[in-house]
Formats: sequence, C-alpha cells, structure tokens
Amino acid sequence: MSTKPIAIACDHAGFALKSELLKQLADLGVEILDLGTNSEDSVDYPDFGYAMAKAIREGRADRGVLVCGSGIGISMAANRHPEVRAALIHDALGARMSRQHNDANVICFGGRMIGAETARDCLRVFLETDFEGGRHGRRVNKLSDPT
Repeated sequence: MSTKPIAIACDHAGFALKSELLKQLADLGVEILDLGTNSEDSVDYPDFGYAMAKAIREGRADRGVLVCGSGIGISMAANRHPEVRAALIHDALGARMSRQHNDANVICFGGRMIGAETARDCLRVFLETDFEGGRHGRRVNKLSDPT
C-alpha cells in the first residue's frame, strides 16, 4: 500500500458514513487527507468529487473514498477527470474486482444505500487488493487516453 494519505470526501448526505469510515482509517493507522464536508449542512457533491481529483492530480493522495447520498453523483463528478478511476461499490466482490481488474483509485459509496458495516468491509478489501496488471493494464490505460 502507498505511504501517501488516503483522501476522503463527502457531501451532506454522505457525512454520517464518512464519519464511520474515518474511524476505520484511523484504526488502520493510515494518514488521512480529509477534503470535507464536515457537517450535514447542504453542499454540492461535484465540489467534493473535483477536490478528490485535484488531490490525486497534485500527488497529495493516491487513493480516495467518496460518499454522497446514492454514490452516483459524486462518482460521476470524480470520473470526469482522467487521473481518477472511481468505482461505486456495494459489496466486497465489487471492491476486489475494481482494484484487480480496473485499478480503481477511488471507492465510492451511497450513504443512503449501504450500511456502515458493509462499507467498512468493502473499504478494507479495496485497500488490501492489488491491481493484477497484464491484459487489464492495457484496458485501464485507455480510460485515461482513449487514442
């Protein structure tokens, strides 16, 4: 695993789950780059998807966690940036495959869609799983450069 911080961000609807995942990351002893939001006051999820992309682009983090109400909007916002491969995850198999085959560097959750225990399990698997490379590497490279 990288020695860089794990970035984490959410909108208001993801704040409760983000708080749970922050505890897990702290228990794992990883350095955390908290990009906000820090309350349940209404905010716009694209701002936090973009903040994640910027942190990865600038090298302040290699991996990240994003949470909004459904996980859909924030993953769409993050994936607008070529340095991000954000995967909306609902179970441990998806977390494993997103890393093994897609080299996902951001895991996304829907705070209103997934329980905290399942999200914690998915995050653990995501952080422990390596990219397989090989034939998958060629495909992943096309995500950032489709030519």
